[in-house]
Amino acid sequence: MSEALFILTIIFVAYVIYHTINEQKETPTSAAPKPQYDAPHLLAEQPAPKPVEKSKKPAIIKPAAIKKTAITATPRNTTGKKGLRDPKTGEVTTAYNNYRFTKRWIKDALVAEGLLEKVYKNNELDASIEASIKDALVNLEAMDKYKA
Repeated sequence: MSEALFILTIIFVAYVIYHTINEQKETPTSAAPKPQYDAPHLLAEQPAPKPVEKSKKPAIIKPAAIKKTAITATPRNTTGKKGLRDPKTGEVTTAYNNYRFTKRWIKDALVAEGLLEKVYKNNELDASIEASIKDALVNLEAMDKYKA
């Protein structure tokens, strides 16, 4: 019984595939018919272009009609920008929330300013050390030397 059902399934799948392939062959690739150009026919229907009339006076643009636009430079608002600037290289870093991915110069600056005891390894981090690191980062942001 299962063999007969398998054979019938194979025949049905083959029929569906055959039918879809033949259906694709019957339908044209583009539905719109291609236009056939007949050069003499097109030339007869086109009207002759009208000659352009030249005015005696050229159009003069009045100075009052011209709008003058002045480009003004707007200073950047750096007070709202949060980031740390490396005093040695001038590099600005804005992503330093996670101590594990913080750049090395920020970790060294925390130790050099006396805000942390040492540069911690990833396996030494726990909740109390991470809290002290966040406080140290806030203090480092407040220093003029490291402001972006």
